[in-house]
Amino acid sequence: MAETGLEELGPDPVLYRWFGLAHAAEDEDDHDAEAEKAYRSGLAQWPDDLGLLVSYLELCLRADGWTYPGRVARVGGLKERIASLAPEGSPEAAQVEAALDWAGRGYWEDIRAQTAAARTERAALTSHSVGVAEALERGGQAPAHPEELRAAEVTAALELLAGPWQAPLRLLIRHRVAAYATAFVLVFITNKTLVMTGTVSFSVWGWFWLAPLLLADWKLKQARELARERVIAAMQTRHAGTASE
Repeated sequence: MAETGLEELGPDPVLYRWFGLAHAAEDEDDHDAEAEKAYRSGLAQWPDDLGLLVSYLELCLRADGWTYPGRVARVGGLKERIASLAPEGSPEAAQVEAALDWAGRGYWEDIRAQTAAARTERAALTSHSVGVAEALERGGQAPAHPEELRAAEVTAALELLAGPWQAPLRLLIRHRVAAYATAFVLVFITNKTLVMTGTVSFSVWGWFWLAPLLLADWKLKQARELARERVIAAMQTRHAGTASE
């Protein structure tokens, strides 16, 4: 879309930035090269654009020093340029600080960051399951604005969980905490029984009790992804309608 915008509307710093970000998100060498080309093309015409400068800095910070020494060498100049344009406390300055903090992290910092991200994702999934459980109790989701993400996530989940074959998963989601507690008890009893009876010397078979719960969580994750796609589509439709008026 950014590339189409550049072709139809001509050079624009915001479009160059989004074009670069789209390539950088692929996290591949060829795409990184295209991202750098987009940022440099934009900065050649708008050298003081903070969005382009910060995005280019982030790309250079994650570059490998052995493979792309030139890209890494630009970090210093970009930092100085951004510092001269972005006052302390500005969103751009905060973004630079976050990027520098990320680039300077070691192994244990990465582990802690990944753990925190996993906790955040788990909390979001739990919150989503509560919303779905409440909607199941009510018999459906109340009408909501198409761009309201939380409501869209619940609606998508109800659609994916519809039908008689999904009834066990709906039951697990409605009683998620109790289901997890029961499953872990069954895991312990099953593994202990198999070992004590001499059936096996070491058992992991009990963990299969968690399979239905993991399937239910996977359905919820699917629903969240589907909801995001729908909300983005609704926003694009609204913007397209506004542009045509």
